Amino acid sequence: MRNNKLFIYLTILIISLFFNACTSSISNITIKDKKLSDLNYRANDNFMNQKKEASKFLDKYFRPWNQEEMISSMDDATWGFKYRLKDIYLENHNKASQSWFSKQIDNSNFQKYNQVLKKAISIRNTNVRVFPTKSVMFLNPNKQGEGFPFDYNQNSLLKINSPILISHFSKDKAWAYMQASSFAGWVSINDIAFVNDDFIKEFQTNSYEIAIKEKFALYDRIFREFIKVGTLFPKKDGKYLIARADYNQNALISEVSIKKENISKFPIVFNTENRIKIARALMNEPYGWGGLMNNRDCSSFTRDFFAPFGKYLKRNSKAQTDNGKVYDISKLSNKEKQEYIKQKAIAFSTLIYLKGHIMLYVGVKDNEPLVMHNIWSIRLKNNEGKEYRHIIGKTSITTLEPAREQKDFNPQKSLLSKIQAIVIL
Repeated sequence: MRNNKLFIYLTILIISLFFNACTSSISNITIKDKKLSDLNYRANDNFMNQKKEASKFLDKYFRPWNQEEMISSMDDATWGFKYRLKDIYLENHNKASQSWFSKQIDNSNFQKYNQVLKKAISIRNTNVRVFPTKSVMFLNPNKQGEGFPFDYNQNSLLKINSPILISHFSKDKAWAYMQASSFAGWVSINDIAFVNDDFIKEFQTNSYEIAIKEKFALYDRIFREFIKVGTLFPKKDGKYLIARADYNQNALISEVSIKKENISKFPIVFNTENRIKIARALMNEPYGWGGLMNNRDCSSFTRDFFAPFGKYLKRNSKAQTDNGKVYDISKLSNKEKQEYIKQKAIAFSTLIYLKGHIMLYVGVKDNEPLVMHNIWSIRLKNNEGKEYRHIIGKTSITTLEPAREQKDFNPQKSLLSKIQAIVIL
């Protein structure tokens, strides 16, 4: 009975997808309700020591509160200044002037780098910016594949309850340059609160649970946030802890209630039922470059897929190749790549990497490898040589050649052709 329920879950997961960019629409793919081997589903429930990985995850999560100063050098911290050498367009689609960049760089106040060093915590989901401004930075929005949603001022998304270390403040005092567990950047001062040793001691309960449902509403006395999968909550006396700010921007602890179906003891067991549960929670989420609009891009999808299981992944796609054993397949033909992946990859614990994009391998159907990924679009070119985009814009399960049925599809320019490596975690 238990196995039948799991197979039904998986059938619902895949049948529920509607992705008309595949050779056969994913909505038409069915799985016989017999054995998981019908999918050639080869998974390894024991690929990691979950207790050990969860301990490492927590060490990295709370690392900003244990640092004496920022990890990054000044050069690394100011990497975004290079954008002034590019043609950048603002929200009105006018080109950013050099005086605009000078203003942002001056307001960044990096003369004060590493001089404040205050510990803090995020009190809501907050955008992490390259420059201390809400202004967007597009490349030419009139070109295919640029403009929305590719705001190059968007570095990442910081979830509620995330420990951070503050380096310094912008000159206008509206922003704080901070470091979280795996990235750094500017956050609005209104989205954080400063912590002291007493707060840290109370917040680190050594009993944690993690969100396993996506964008459920959280309240204490008022609405606080739409919670994302992978959000960590300390637990104490049957209640969950979140941070809020007092009038002086100092952190206070609030106790909240969360429905049992939305959260689970950290880490959850890495088994078929839970893998499918997390996959279903993340399915069809709109694409969000750098976490824009409280959504995910490709690497934040893979990162948050593994977080409930206690597996820590780095933030961007290239960096995530450091989280496992890398097999370079860049020199293989498309057919050879497919065969290599089918033979070597392990479902739900293998990442597939190409420059700028990363995907989670989930098994084989109709002799083709399937991946789950959050993807914006597929690049196509018509007979006149004009490039355009086939928009997907969400988390989907696809083959390695999405949009193959489109008339302008070119297998030599497909995702499959660009795959460089697989990463077995």
